[in-house]
Amino acid sequence: MEKPQYHIATLRGGLRVVATRLPGDVSYIGLAVRAGSRNEDNEHEGLAHFVEHTLFKGTRHRKSWHISCRMEQVGGELNAYTTKEETMIYTNAPAGHAERAIELIADLVKNSNFPEAEIEKEREVIIEEIQSYKDSPSESVYDEFEELIYKGSPLAHNILGTPESVRRLTSADARSFIDSLYTPEDMVLYVCDPGDPEKNIRLAEKYFGDLDYSTSNRPDAPLPPVEPFDEVRDHGNHQANTIVGTRLFSRNDPRRHALCLLNNYLGGPCMNSRLNMELRERRGLVYTVESNVSLLSDTGLILFYFGTDPASVNRCIAIIRKELLKVADSSLSERVFARIRDQYLGQMIVGSDHRESRCMSLAKSMLYYNEIHDIHSVTENIRNVTPKQFREMAQLIITNGLNRLTLK
Repeated sequence: MEKPQYHIATLRGGLRVVATRLPGDVSYIGLAVRAGSRNEDNEHEGLAHFVEHTLFKGTRHRKSWHISCRMEQVGGELNAYTTKEETMIYTNAPAGHAERAIELIADLVKNSNFPEAEIEKEREVIIEEIQSYKDSPSESVYDEFEELIYKGSPLAHNILGTPESVRRLTSADARSFIDSLYTPEDMVLYVCDPGDPEKNIRLAEKYFGDLDYSTSNRPDAPLPPVEPFDEVRDHGNHQANTIVGTRLFSRNDPRRHALCLLNNYLGGPCMNSRLNMELRERRGLVYTVESNVSLLSDTGLILFYFGTDPASVNRCIAIIRKELLKVADSSLSERVFARIRDQYLGQMIVGSDHRESRCMSLAKSMLYYNEIHDIHSVTENIRNVTPKQFREMAQLIITNGLNRLTLK
């Protein structure tokens, strides 16, 4: 793969911009913001997600209809998502409309006024979204697991909030959240476009350069230790949806590359993952089994999810432990380990062909590391993982102990 050239600039107000020339007919432009549900207090649970929804409902210059049509009129789209630590506002559109996209995103951040009539309508949409998650135990089990493993921290509460907390949120709360947390130092704009990157940086300066919000105040209270748990909650479901997992290190830890490799080997998306082979293909115990790594600025998780008959839950957990022990106790030959590593590298390269995700990752790596971690640098780090580091990750998970939550 030819390594792209990245143009990185800091605007006069402090906003960082990463621009690259992306050949083709589509532009990908967005703003990554280091603000998510962990920045909410108990009275405002769901506020970050509420802002994401209502940001598009009006500015001092545009009504909701004009915002939704601005990119769609040229065949593009405007969207956003929220996590525990970030919000992403992004567009994609036919090439040639970079200025339109940059100006629109700047208007949303600087001038959204959250009109009451629009807020009330969207509030009900968000509450319906919350209820839909409750109707899906395979999704809600993740939220309930995190409530337990992050107990005593803002990370514990659901990103969506509760119907009661969402009903309390106001236009003033939404605007205050932006003014406090959407600060230049905590945002990165990405522009991936077939046009001139330096021209796009000048457009960013034109529309974002005057941001002058004060430096955000982010208290960094240490996370309380995990209180080990092993819970079964009966919701009257036919299937038992189970997560076992443990807390680990942050996204800044150099061991993250070995962890991601182990995660892919055990429960990645391929049919030959160890847990899919053992739980589904050989024993027919589950329809779905997967593992996930989620790393944040000061902590992280590895989670193993499966859905099975309630009578088979403990058997499935025992097999997960067995597979972890096999890795922890084994001395993998270089040949076997190379196959594991090469499969993951191949998956990463195929995944990097998704242009929109690749462009977003540029902004996120600047946001969290202040440097570009692209497919080239990440694959190089994976190539450097050793069998010993691979085993040590399994040993760490076993040492930490697996917490369990089952919804049935």
